[in-house]
Amino acid sequence: MRRGRGWRRIQWMNAELDTRRIAAEFALDGAITDVRTHGGGLINDTFLVTTANRQQVILQRLNTQVFPHPEWILDNLRALLDHAARQDSHDLQLPALCRARDGRDYVTDNEGGFWRALEFIPDTRSLATLGNPEQAHAVGLALARFHRLLHDLPVNRLHTTLPGFHITPGYLRHFDDVLQDSVTGHSIALRDALEFVEEHRELAGVLERARTSGQLVQRPTHGDPKLDNFLFNRDGGQVVALIDLDTVQPGLVQVDVADCLRSCCNRAGESPADLFAVRFDLDMAAAILRGYLGEAREFLDSTDSEHLYDAIRLIPFELGLRFLTDHFAGDVYFKVAQPGQNLLRARAQFRLTEDIERHEGALRRLIESLAAA
Repeated sequence: MRRGRGWRRIQWMNAELDTRRIAAEFALDGAITDVRTHGGGLINDTFLVTTANRQQVILQRLNTQVFPHPEWILDNLRALLDHAARQDSHDLQLPALCRARDGRDYVTDNEGGFWRALEFIPDTRSLATLGNPEQAHAVGLALARFHRLLHDLPVNRLHTTLPGFHITPGYLRHFDDVLQDSVTGHSIALRDALEFVEEHRELAGVLERARTSGQLVQRPTHGDPKLDNFLFNRDGGQVVALIDLDTVQPGLVQVDVADCLRSCCNRAGESPADLFAVRFDLDMAAAILRGYLGEAREFLDSTDSEHLYDAIRLIPFELGLRFLTDHFAGDVYFKVAQPGQNLLRARAQFRLTEDIERHEGALRRLIESLAAA
């Protein structure tokens, strides 16, 4: 039997009712008046909930395929928020957890779904792209303040919510395993992507070698400091909050800085209509690094800054490798809107890596001068 628009509307209404029921299990201020999808994340399902008393919260169903221990995410968030509350500086907001009516920090549904609710930070907005170097400087400053806030939080207080996250050699091994099982007969675009991986295999271990040799130490990291996780005030001049703290865990601050630059300095985005539009904006990178290194001197040393270029070059390659692996695996990790999108995403990241390599000299000189200032 053919099912048309009416059936799809019933499905949508049932899904909305289920989400409302979950939202009602949290201790909110007033009756729920509206629930709507929010943001464009690739992993979790996110909703904005509004009550009759105008309270707004972010309701999320965590992807337990990606996060097999979602309760660890909440443990980390509690540790982070408790540590931040004891600091003197309050120049960066972090979203607070909302309690469920039974006193827990989460709700589970009948299908085993894991839900949590977070404070919605009002009078803020995220940016699709940076409009000027002043906004870029504000992003770098905010990331440094986040790292400064947590740099003395012992990493043994934090769970590793994503084992292997940003361990590039592990992603390369997984890529090889998936590629071995894939069907042959590749397009020109796919062959180009595969050749890029082969040419950059040695790059994969650059940070891991520095970490295992003791040159770099693990600290609390954000894990996903892309541009839309920085909330600006209404006029877009200042970052007031950093959100999406699911990937907070022990890691390398160099990776956070590099991932921030990867996101902010490619105005074409992760799924560009034109691959030739992908480039690394050196002016925006300089502004971000100026904001970051100006604030981070109290907890970074010369060895930390010496490895920044390696991280800046590595992280877009790593993400491209992950996109390409998911393309071969059948798009099982990153959400796609159409077939081939993960291949496009991979090619965009590889092109960004190439542009960063072209700017190596300028980036190294910039980092050296800012770190010494």
